Amino acid sequence: MKKKLKQSKEIDDIQFKKDGLAAEIQELSGQNLYGCYQCGTCSAGCPFIDDMDLGPDEVIRFAVLNKNEVLQANSIWICASCFACAERCPRDINITKVMEAMRQIILRKKIDKTKIKNISQKEKERIPQIAFVSLFRKNVG
Repeated sequence: MKKKLKQSKEIDDIQFKKDGLAAEIQELSGQNLYGCYQCGTCSAGCPFIDDMDLGPDEVIRFAVLNKNEVLQANSIWICASCFACAERCPRDINITKVMEAMRQIILRKKIDKTKIKNISQKEKERIPQIAFVSLFRKNVG
């Protein structure tokens, strides 16, 4: 997995409430991020871990440390919400809700991750329509 996250001025400019990113995620998700003791069980069970730049446990760690660059991670968009991580977590943290909260933070700031205009006409014709519907539901809210 790569640990280098891309920089984005839009993400860097997000202002959080007085307690920062972790508090905002906890408020939106209802999950206690500080309960995670970084065992890695969530990452070990994730079916999409090979495509993620940060594992679910690393996403939580970045959030706890109030590192806004975690919002740049492709992991929060790749998460399929399959609940494999939540089922395996010994601390009963529903990481799926954490990932959704992070997506909501970005979407509420009107930051477009989809970039539909950058998809070529050839790709639009080739990609199944259901894939676009899924993409828009996930990335537009």
